[in-house]
Amino acid sequence: MNFQSIYEYLTQFLTEERFRKIEHYSKESSDFVLPVMEDIYQFRNAAAIVRSVEACGFHKVIAMEKENFFEPNLKVTKGADTWVEVEKMPRTIESLQKVKNRGYKIVAVSAENNAKMLPDYTIQEPLALVFGTEWEGTTDELLDFADETLAIPMYGFTKSFNVSVAAAICMYELKQKLLKSDIDYKLSEEKLLQMKIRWAKNSIPSGDKILEKYLRDNSKT
Repeated sequence: MNFQSIYEYLTQFLTEERFRKIEHYSKESSDFVLPVMEDIYQFRNAAAIVRSVEACGFHKVIAMEKENFFEPNLKVTKGADTWVEVEKMPRTIESLQKVKNRGYKIVAVSAENNAKMLPDYTIQEPLALVFGTEWEGTTDELLDFADETLAIPMYGFTKSFNVSVAAAICMYELKQKLLKSDIDYKLSEEKLLQMKIRWAKNSIPSGDKILEKYLRDNSKT
């Protein structure tokens, strides 16, 4: 499949302004840090997480679901859901193993298990950053599976941040560390084109149908 041809076809349906924005913001996109949400139940938290992830240039979230559906509130995302891909998985250790098999270190955000402090943390390889549920936090099963744990320093009586706030702090801090590093953290050329296709499709009225027709017509040639 020629991703470049697909993207070029879709761009004819974009406004000049939207095309420029896609080209500009895609350059900084990365999946080097992959946020994994463990059964988030408040839709406002889901939305705030998606918004923070996008603002930091990370354009994918994994939502592990068990009792709750990860359904962001569109009023809170402020359009970030157009750009962020949400991959849903069951809330199981098997799901985390699949993520690990993709080349990610599993890092649970928790003060447990001799956690490393976020300001002192050195990022060296792709991270799947796992956030626990609003009430339970990170489960013992997940903590046992994680390669390491990462904690945000606290300076008051309150011993934890809201999950969406914690996600925002972690994503921003890790992005700053990547910017100051010599790590090649940006998307590969193939992943970049796939993402731009998704962005273009999401920017076009009836984009799904337009893309489907193009793929159908070109599969015959």
